Amino acid sequence: MAKKIIVDPLTRIEGHLRIQTILNDNNVVTDASSTSALFRGIEIILKNRDPREAWALAERICGVCTLVHAMASVRAVEDALQISVPSTANIIRNILIATLFVHDHIVHFYHLQALDWVDVVSALKADPKATAALAQKISNWGDSSVGYFTDMKTRLKTFVGSGQLGIFANAYWGHPGYKLPPEANLLAFAHYIEALNWQREIVKIHTVFAGKNPHPFMLVGGMPCSINMESPDTINIDRLELVKSKIDEAVTVVDQLYLPDALAILSFYKDWTQWGGGVSNKGVLDYGDFPEVSGDTSTNRWKGGVVLDGNLKEVHEVNPADPEQIQEFVSYAWYQYTQGDKVGLHPWAGETNPQYTGPKPPWDFLDMDKRYSWMKAPRWRKKSMEGGPLARTILALAHGDDEVKSLVDYSLTQLNLPFEAMYSTFGRILARALETKRAVTMLTKLYGDLIANIKAGNYNTANTEKWDPSTWPKEEVKGVGTYAAPRGALAHWVKIKDEKISNYQAVVATTWNGSPKDPMGQHGPFEASLIGLPLQVPDKPLEILRVIHSFDPCLACSTHVLDMSGKEITRVKVT
Repeated sequence: MAKKIIVDPLTRIEGHLRIQTILNDNNVVTDASSTSALFRGIEIILKNRDPREAWALAERICGVCTLVHAMASVRAVEDALQISVPSTANIIRNILIATLFVHDHIVHFYHLQALDWVDVVSALKADPKATAALAQKISNWGDSSVGYFTDMKTRLKTFVGSGQLGIFANAYWGHPGYKLPPEANLLAFAHYIEALNWQREIVKIHTVFAGKNPHPFMLVGGMPCSINMESPDTINIDRLELVKSKIDEAVTVVDQLYLPDALAILSFYKDWTQWGGGVSNKGVLDYGDFPEVSGDTSTNRWKGGVVLDGNLKEVHEVNPADPEQIQEFVSYAWYQYTQGDKVGLHPWAGETNPQYTGPKPPWDFLDMDKRYSWMKAPRWRKKSMEGGPLARTILALAHGDDEVKSLVDYSLTQLNLPFEAMYSTFGRILARALETKRAVTMLTKLYGDLIANIKAGNYNTANTEKWDPSTWPKEEVKGVGTYAAPRGALAHWVKIKDEKISNYQAVVATTWNGSPKDPMGQHGPFEASLIGLPLQVPDKPLEILRVIHSFDPCLACSTHVLDMSGKEITRVKVT
């Protein structure tokens, strides 16, 4: 008899995600559904607002990677109003983007995903001397002494002895799927703490150029910061030296902590090259990023496009302005389109008309043949597409990027695996680690570009020529801003009329990856990646966490607060 397994909420992510699976008699997943459990209505809130302030609300879509939505928003408005961005501001934006990649990926590896592969409680059995020997073998990281790991083991004992595991609670400790020896588990626990301390340092780069983190400040037409080497109140030599020091620290963390740890841990889980591939070998998509000229995606250093059926010899164009390419479907989502449920709408013609038709919470098993998610189903030419680090790695290889090829070849040789191993949960984790190395290398280069620009006298960080709405076109104009977000392809589409936003749509990375089915019956990447997955202990579905966490889900923030019976607790009116 088929078994039904529900993981709700799926934790260690941003937002509220529910995963349902159906298992056969051999405990293999035969069908799956991905449910975004709370409604996000930022697009509705943005209508009739000043487009120059859209970024401030749009970045509230997410509470983690907040920069990505602010950046996509200002790019969309700049595209609509044809506003150019000074070169120095463009470099600073690119520095912020690269910084976010490094921060976001490292936090995900250690703090959101590692506990799927690292049995923290097992570390209590570790010999600190053997752990130190292991650490020194795989890396030159400074803290690798016997005394250091003895202290870390004592620290962990304090957690466990108190009866309150705190940040390590609610995991499947002792699950037979864990394979790391105790010494490797203690090493990973120690580096979890190291990364937790470090991650608050790198975001200082965001505070220097954009005021704060999370929710940094942005500006249509540039960046809200000024450069003056003689002033204590602007970007000066001291602040630039601070940025340089944080970049240098990041290089060390990537080279001596993250990459060695990722390769070491993955070496114990090569069997995971068999599972979780989903649609990764059928279709991947990204818009690309790090433009040399703001607004001109043809100058992107990281190239976008689409690769189909694993064919690295051909890259298809992805054009977010083409209504035949990008469409969203709502057949299995809690929305209505005025033209009916079978039609796909391009975001410029997009509609956000929520209509919940499901049962009242708390939910039992949601009917997967009916509407079951607050996510729409975006498709490229009606095909389900995966986005994220694995997609960008495949695209970089298809574009002939020698840096990425070198990283992939080295890693797979170290692990003694063929390239086909990349199309899997394993490959997704490896691709994220390699992308972090790619990003920190980009960050170093961009800092050099910024210094060169400043030395050349390019101090201007903002173009305010079109800040007066009376200079804007009288007819309706539209724009799109794309972004290669850490989790995948992101774009915001805006229409502006009478100096106000007439329509706003965002298709976020996790909407591509976590989407429900479409009218053609195609599963989204989350769902497809679970089908065929065997579970060792169905009531402890560690394998489901491993697959879904490999995408780094980030569900959009909700606009309602409900209690378990579905009763509305409070409502906030935005004026």
